[in-house]
Amino acid sequence: MKKRDQYLRVVEWSDEDNCYVGRIPGLALGGVHGKNEQKVYEKLSALVDEWIEIHEDEGVPLPPATAGKEYSGKFNLRVGSALHERLTIESLKANESLNSYCKKVLKNDVGL
Repeated sequence: MKKRDQYLRVVEWSDEDNCYVGRIPGLALGGVHGKNEQKVYEKLSALVDEWIEIHEDEGVPLPPATAGKEYSGKFNLRVGSALHERLTIESLKANESLNSYCKKVLKNDVGL
């Protein structure tokens, strides 16, 4: 496995920019863009290699890997007491558990 394979590369169409935008979450700020999805991905992969080389040349440890991670499906979220109360009330009105209600709201908001 190449070191670059440890880092997630995301290429998405941007209506705002009218092109593909590529990012490397957790490794580099900014990214690359272009009209051709495959070329954006290739440029993004080269950028990962450049960032890895910069870290190695400067003796700076690489950030934790972002690709190939396994997720438990659980995370803690601090929302404050007022929002917690509001979510609980809405979940009761929907006749759902707080967990189920929040999961549904998050899925709908993210568009999954």
